[in-house]
Amino acid sequence: MKICVIIPVYNESRTIGSLVAEIKEEGLDVLVIDDGSLDNTAQVAKARGAHVIKNEANKGKGISLARGFDHALSHNFDAVITMDGDGQHLASDIAKFIHRAAASDNGIFIGNRMIKVKNMPWLRLLTNKFMSWLISIIARQDIPDSQCGFRLIKKQILEKIHLKTSKFEAESEILLQASRLGFKIESVSVSTVYKGEKSKINPVTDTIRFASFILRELTR
Repeated sequence: MKICVIIPVYNESRTIGSLVAEIKEEGLDVLVIDDGSLDNTAQVAKARGAHVIKNEANKGKGISLARGFDHALSHNFDAVITMDGDGQHLASDIAKFIHRAAASDNGIFIGNRMIKVKNMPWLRLLTNKFMSWLISIIARQDIPDSQCGFRLIKKQILEKIHLKTSKFEAESEILLQASRLGFKIESVSVSTVYKGEKSKINPVTDTIRFASFILRELTR
């Protein structure tokens, strides 16, 4: 299976270099989408061996993921693995996704941090549980950790989905579009890594945007 690891980033020069290096050690291609970073994230990633696409301005995670998916399709990858660049996702967990995907006909394999939540901030834990419950209802299948960005997505899904959202809600849109197309979503246990990182989600504007997205999905 030919796999491309896609990492959308914004101002992650502190952590992106070591992550890219660890993924390259696994023998995988790495694509970093620099979403208008103001630091030297792009230079650090490129120096460690990643292919880098840079947005001229900060456009949102959804836009970055869409650019990454287009790149993967145009370069004939069989699947993509999406990861965050802030150190919360471990390269050592990648093998779990590849192993499960090779043995299964399911289309998306999503990380599940809900098995070991000791290190997860309580507010994030409650938010994740509520959103996962809601997304599971709409998708009509059990997704224990719908907010986890650590995923493997097969080519047949990338060819059929068309993202309409541009920010963080795009990750939920991927799950819902895939579900409507009849694809099964399988969970993979991953490590829970939190080191005091500040979330890039705006508690006001992103919550309003996500609520609007959910309302549109519920009325479809």
